[in-house]
Amino acid sequence: MKGFKNKLYRALFFLILIVVIGIAGYMFLADYNFVEALYMTVITVTTVGFGEVHPLNQEAKIFTIFLILTSITIFGYAVSMFSEYLASGQFLHHLKLKKVQKTINSLKGHTIVCGYGRNGKQAIKTLKNYNQQFVVIERNKDLVEALDIDGVLTVNGDSTIDETLLKAGIKTASNLITTLPSDADNLFVVLSAKQLNNNCKIISRASKESSYSKLKIAGANNVIMPDKLGGAHMASLVVTPDVVEFVDRLTLEGDGNAIANLREISVNDLPKRFLNKSIVDLDLRRKTGCNVIGFKTPENEYIINPEATYKLVENSHLILLGRPEQIAKLKNCFS
Repeated sequence: MKGFKNKLYRALFFLILIVVIGIAGYMFLADYNFVEALYMTVITVTTVGFGEVHPLNQEAKIFTIFLILTSITIFGYAVSMFSEYLASGQFLHHLKLKKVQKTINSLKGHTIVCGYGRNGKQAIKTLKNYNQQFVVIERNKDLVEALDIDGVLTVNGDSTIDETLLKAGIKTASNLITTLPSDADNLFVVLSAKQLNNNCKIISRASKESSYSKLKIAGANNVIMPDKLGGAHMASLVVTPDVVEFVDRLTLEGDGNAIANLREISVNDLPKRFLNKSIVDLDLRRKTGCNVIGFKTPENEYIINPEATYKLVENSHLILLGRPEQIAKLKNCFS
């Protein structure tokens, strides 16, 4: 792509150069003014066959021959380069990249996923289930092409480079998930993302225990250790198998195989008449069948199974449990 661009720019440079030489030559050899010299150069270079502005002297005629032969060569080179550019598909690919970048630039509040490995794929799957807007940053061109076919917005590049994060819309993103295999790369992404957008919520993968505190200090809001979670989950299946299996089936909203869904509601999204009211005033159990199983205060404190008298203050959140059909009623209840 870069090689084709360089060749096209080179051809354009030569075209401009031959016009400049033509104007200068006619002004000097034939004593034309600028407009006459430009006109003579254009009709000579394009070989349209119009007449001369003024009769040419011997030197000007020789210069015209040189100009015709040179311009034909340069035009031939430019046409061949442009034809090669079109035939290679690079032109259409360039237009496609422009369109994708324009779409990314229009996003606000989206999520950036760095890396399309095992963890990245699971993150994208969940974001799709929630109908969340997201952009994937991936180095591997083959994976990028596969994602493009699936209609996923992608940026081909290195997540640790600021320019790549900017292309993915870090300035307007609300969340960033970095799932790179190297803890050092994840640390670099966290530092860069926090510097570019301090309000962005960052979730990072970590492989080593020693990386956990470093990623938190760097600015990661949450640090996930897949191996640790997997081992703890397997051990729990030995100690409390029925409880774990039941909890596994209490999945987040969006999984069609779930017996029940968990749903989070921000008090700020509720109708204003419920602000500073109590949980019981929502009457969720009667209206939808959902139960309030958790309450998050504005200070980020979690309260399990809150009392019905808890006030719905600004910037607090409710965590609800219900069957899929009850969650569907919930959406209609406050929409």
